[in-house]
Amino acid sequence: MTAPVDVSSALSLARTLGLDRLDAQLLLAASLKQNRAWLISHDDAALAPALAAKLVEQMTQRAAGMPLAYLLGEQEFHGLRLTVTPDTLVPRADTETLVDWALELLTTMGSAPSLVDLGTGSGAIALAIKASFPAAVVSAVDLSAAALAVARGNASRLNLDVSFHQGDWWQPLAGERFDVIVSNPPYIAGGDPHLPALRHEPIGALTPGGDGLSDLRQLIEGAPAHLRPGGWLLLEHGYDQAPAVAEALLARGFAELGLRRDLGGQPRVSAGRWPI
Repeated sequence: MTAPVDVSSALSLARTLGLDRLDAQLLLAASLKQNRAWLISHDDAALAPALAAKLVEQMTQRAAGMPLAYLLGEQEFHGLRLTVTPDTLVPRADTETLVDWALELLTTMGSAPSLVDLGTGSGAIALAIKASFPAAVVSAVDLSAAALAVARGNASRLNLDVSFHQGDWWQPLAGERFDVIVSNPPYIAGGDPHLPALRHEPIGALTPGGDGLSDLRQLIEGAPAHLRPGGWLLLEHGYDQAPAVAEALLARGFAELGLRRDLGGQPRVSAGRWPI
């Protein structure tokens, strides 16, 4: 494959690879530290050989399904620009549904309500909530030390005070109780045909195997021991899992169940309140 010599030939190569034009422009703009408008007016700008070789590699990876966020090293979420790596999931816009609902609940609580985000990954949910509601006392948990390193880096760069803990779900939270618990856990079924398309993201953050409900059930089972009276549990789940999640919440004793839909109108977040 011939390395591109200028912006125009780089975009031509992207077309040959079947790459989306916007993706190609974003990769070029990031490499050249310019914006897309500059690319359009400087399509004859020369590319240094090392930069051209890097672009060929990135475009080939993108054409093979590597998420653009990993190649750029960042993803926007709820108004924040977050560092992401293959150790973390790429934050999705649909998860903002969970963030917005949590923020609504926090505004109805006391002066310094507490919240924990379980399975925080890049820290997207916890940091978005802290950024939008600074008065909240926010904690976050993840099993992966590598993911927590990314989350801590994001918190430091954004100057957001979030307490991070490493461990398996409830394990590092012994004796602690919160006003709100949120989580976007692994919930894709083990045999889901969409999983191969997500092969570049950490599999353990995508699916627990089986019917995809095991982590959701574990969170529902353990939540009462970590909720203050009247506290809320909010869970993101698959589009077809809302009935099973609602059933588990009711069986565990939660009340005031609710459901929110994502940007595409699919059932995406279920919640229950622990009785006062």
